[in-house]
Order: sequence, then C-alpha cells, then structure tokens
Amino acid sequence: IVNFYISPFPDLLPTCNGEITTMSFLQDVVDILLQYVVKSFDRSTKVIDFHYPNELLQEYNWELADQPQTLEEILLNCRTTLKYAIKTGHPRYFNQLSTGLDMVGLAADWLTSAANTNMFTYEIAPVFVLLEYVTLRKMREMVGWPGGCGDGIFSPGGAISNMYAMLIARFKMFPEVKEKGMAAIPRLVAFTSEHSHFSVKKGAAALGIGTDSVILIRCDERGKMIPSDLERRIVEAKQKGFVPFLVSATAGTTVYGAFDPLIAIADICKKYKIWMHVDGAWGGGLLMSRKHKWKLNGIERANSVTWNPHKMMGVPLQCSALLVREEGLMQSCNQMHASYLFQQDKHYDLSYDTGDKALQCGRHVDVFKLWLMWRAKGTTGFEAQIDKCLELAEYLYNKIKNREGYEMVFDGKPQHTNVCFWYIPPSLRGMEDSEERTSRLMKVAPVIKARMMEYGTTMVSYQPLGDKVNFFRMVISNPAATHQDIDFLIDEIERLGQDL
Repeated sequence: IVNFYISPFPDLLPTCNGEITTMSFLQDVVDILLQYVVKSFDRSTKVIDFHYPNELLQEYNWELADQPQTLEEILLNCRTTLKYAIKTGHPRYFNQLSTGLDMVGLAADWLTSAANTNMFTYEIAPVFVLLEYVTLRKMREMVGWPGGCGDGIFSPGGAISNMYAMLIARFKMFPEVKEKGMAAIPRLVAFTSEHSHFSVKKGAAALGIGTDSVILIRCDERGKMIPSDLERRIVEAKQKGFVPFLVSATAGTTVYGAFDPLIAIADICKKYKIWMHVDGAWGGGLLMSRKHKWKLNGIERANSVTWNPHKMMGVPLQCSALLVREEGLMQSCNQMHASYLFQQDKHYDLSYDTGDKALQCGRHVDVFKLWLMWRAKGTTGFEAQIDKCLELAEYLYNKIKNREGYEMVFDGKPQHTNVCFWYIPPSLRGMEDSEERTSRLMKVAPVIKARMMEYGTTMVSYQPLGDKVNFFRMVISNPAATHQDIDFLIDEIERLGQDL
C-alpha cells in the first residue's frame, strides 16, 4: 500500500506506524502543560513575567516560515508561549472577572479539543448537543422558569449573548425586520443603566439600531439603576414617537458589582410591554448560592438572561449562555434552512439540530467543561466556591474600610466580590480635597499597577468611572485565593505605593 500522505513530521499520525512517536510527542506536551499547571498554584512563582511588546517581539522569532520546524522546536515554542503567559489560575491574579484554573474543567477542555466537532447538528455532535439541552434546561430552572421551560444557546461570550437578546427582542416586536430590515420598522430605543456593560451599545451598533438609540438610565450611589428614571425616560421616548423594545438590567455590574432592582424593573417592563433582558454575565453565578441568590430576585420575570459560567463559576474560557423564556423564538428569528445541513428527512428527531437557531454556522463546544464540572462538584460545590469568594471580598472590605491610606469608592459592604477603593499614599493623606490632590491621586493606581506587573507579584484592575478618578477594582472569582492572599495584596499595594 502506498501512503500518499506527506507530513512535515514523517513519524506523527496519520503517517503509517506513527503511533509511538505521536504518543511520545503528546506526552512531552502534556508534561509541559502539567508543569505549568503546578506552577500556576505556587505562590513563590510570578503571576506574570512582564516584557514590553517590542521587547517580546525582538526576543524571539515569532514569524511564520515556508519550511517546517522540528518537533523539538515545536516543544520549545510551547514552553516559550507559557513562559510569558499570564498565570490566570494563580491565587494572586485578581485582574479580571474570569480567574482560576479548574482541573476538571481543564480536562474537559482537552477532551473537547480531541473530539474536535461542531455544534450545529446532532448528526456530528450527538453527546454534546444532548448535554447542551440538559445543561441549559437546568440553568433555566435555576433562573426560576417553570420546569426549565424555554430555549437558549452557548455563545462566544457575554457581549454576543447580550446581542442575541437584543436581536430576539426586536424580532418578537417586529418579525418583518428579518426580511425587510430596519427601514421597514419605526425608530427603536433600548434602555440600560449608565453602569451597564458596553456590549449593549455595541450590539445596537452591530444590529443597525445605533448607539444613539441606547438610553442610559441614572444609577444610585451604589451603581444600581433607578427605576423612576427608567420610567421617566420610557415615557419621554414614547412622547417623541420612538418605540421602546428592550430594557437591559444588570445583575452584577462590571466595576461596582451592583445588582439592579429587578422586581421594580420587571413591573415597568410589564406596564409598557417591553422585553426585559437581564445581563447576569457576572452575577448569574450567585443563583447557585442559597445565601446570595436573593440579590437576583425578579430574574424569573425576565424574557432573556445572559449568564457566563466562565466568570464566577470558574469554568475555563469561554462559556457563556443566553437563556430565553419563550421556546421557538430563537429558531424563528435566526433560521435560514440551509438544506446541506438541516435536511428535513433525517432519521432522528430534528429538534436536536440546534445550529439553525444560532447566528454562527461553526460553533465551538462550550458546554462539556461546564457539564463535567457540575457533575464533579454538584450544585453544592459551586455554591461553596461562590460563597467563599464573596466571604473573601467581605474580608478585604472589612480590612481596609477604616485602614489608614484607604478610601472606599462607595459606602457599605460589597454586594458581589467587587471591592472598589483608592490607595492614598502618605504624601496625599494630609492634603485637603482640591484639584491638585485629585490630579495626583489619579496617577497613583496606574503607577502601582505598572510596578505590580514589573515585579510580577500580583495583578488587580483599576479604572476611572464618571467623575471618580482612577481607583482599584478588586474582584475575586478564584477559589484558590485565601485570606493570606488578600493580606499579601494589601501589603503589596502599600509597599509599591508608599513613595508616591
């Protein structure tokens, strides 16, 4: 038999008799990965080995060539990539809402890549399609929809889930928009809080609704939407001849971690017959906790919900679900009846060919890591993990609220794991509130953050918001973090900022 397959690595599968070399190569890769995993939890290792972009570009040859590299060079590429990667599983990495490294989730991701299939039909992803069905139904149950009724899909992140909600809400009100476009319908407006995620505006831009048609509703001092302002702006928009079609409430805002008052917002949406969406990308995980789920009271009245298990639940990126209360609406909104994929005379139940309700054709398998982690932990395991992270946030808040050199951005203990504060260096502590103090304070957090990254000891985010100059936004979603890591962060901020 002549083997016509020409491989740059003549000993790797699918080459004839390539099994032994393939096993050896993959074992070497796994060894590199396992060393990285173990180092990720070692507090004596750096969170980051920071280099400026031009240094990193010059330090290695990253360019693509015509000729193949050897397997040894390929393994070196793997080591180099991980050497400069951020250890997002490190117990002292607090920079983003997605942190941590779950072992079962990691194993599930490896399996998903090995299976290497697409989510559009039962025909080519039988188990994964069934697991998506089971998992989404369970998530809808936890939202509070009777029997987990409704629909949903895993999408590439919360921004896309929010855009799906906007797309479906528009279709529900004006189904003709699918064929005839925006020119055939009145001027639509959507409402969301001034602290909501930028993806609401981004979705409006992408769908041709326009960012000017997203009306930002005022928030109270804790970052929660003010319902009376929402109602006032809805009435105002209707008087101008606009058609309100969506209110996007937030359960866990990105910076303050605020939960909008969902019951009051649901009452207003019902009164004016407007689609209610809840962006629970960050806060949805609290539905797992009997102690904290009250913060989402009213979510069961939403028409759609975004929930990102890759944030608070620690599922490896990416894993975001859009849940819809009305079954069949996603399908009607998005289906195009591609006959080469969705043949109507297949020999199994066609309701499991879920691809036509998605905007994507090719869709990654994002469900398996969530499903396997849920099997491994149970709901009670996720609950314990989430409660621990919220307890750590309260520990940090209690530690710094009256500590010299710290000012809280807002009063009261945090509702989520977001703790927002300024570090005030000794040189600013005696100064009266003035323009000079404000302009100097604005520079403190960026300098401390840059020093953190250069030392590689920890990472925490900062930002300005409204009239508030740069402040630290601490978030905890990594169950590996401990009280000692919180203590370390405080000591490190003081060490790096005392001379400013």
